[in-house]
Amino acid sequence: MRPSRVLAKLRQGEVASCTKMNTSGSRVVEIAAMSGVDSIWLCQEHCGNTLNDLEHQIHTAKIYNVDTIVRVQRGNYSNMIRPLELDAAGIIVPHVMSADDARAVVRWTRFHPLGRRPLDGGNADAAYCQIPGPQYIEEANRERFVIIQIEDPEPMEELEEIAAVEGIDMLFFGPADYSQSLGIPFQFNHPAVKDARQKIAEAAARNGKFAGTMASPDSLRDLVDQGYRFLCMGADVLILAEGFNAVAESFRQVASIETLGPGCETRKRNVPGQAK
Repeated sequence: MRPSRVLAKLRQGEVASCTKMNTSGSRVVEIAAMSGVDSIWLCQEHCGNTLNDLEHQIHTAKIYNVDTIVRVQRGNYSNMIRPLELDAAGIIVPHVMSADDARAVVRWTRFHPLGRRPLDGGNADAAYCQIPGPQYIEEANRERFVIIQIEDPEPMEELEEIAAVEGIDMLFFGPADYSQSLGIPFQFNHPAVKDARQKIAEAAARNGKFAGTMASPDSLRDLVDQGYRFLCMGADVLILAEGFNAVAESFRQVASIETLGPGCETRKRNVPGQAK
């Protein structure tokens, strides 16, 4: 089984990088993987990715030894394990609300002795039955990771118990939904949001778990100082929008005005078919 690049870095105390995809094709995944990021976040919670889409995206990232992490749909255990069977390096389970919820995630996503994940070695993660069963179980528990998102006030009451659940690798703080749940959407620097962010990092450290969250260039250093080692920054849709908007703005700036002659007079550019 391919070792996880993210886990290797985290286990060495390093920072692991991630960027997010909202589009469903593999070409943008390839461009992102070529950049040198450690992992790419794929999403089924908010995006329309099919399992076939995920299969192509995961395969593309693996060519560059880049991990893929799939934020799964809640609902049933198949939603959680199928990305792993496609050979995603990890999954993110959104809106985990309690310690019992976290234990249920482990039950369905971890093999014996941690859980009761249903066995099928005929998929990409077990090299299509080419990895012996006992080896497959051991390597999957060691080289694949499970992230739970803490993005609501309710689980904060059981945070320590949640962080202690064996089989969970990472607590991921979701500031957007957390701020919304407090009635202060997008106020990421509000004291209540900052307090939760700090408590999650501390609980993760006390219980031998990794801490992850969203980052920006301005917040990156502070988050690392807080103890966050898995950080996701940027998204394909943002990068594409910024790039295309910049191209359009460049054309807008020269489309109607030009500067002429030593006096720097300006005049409207003549456009074919336009009244003069």
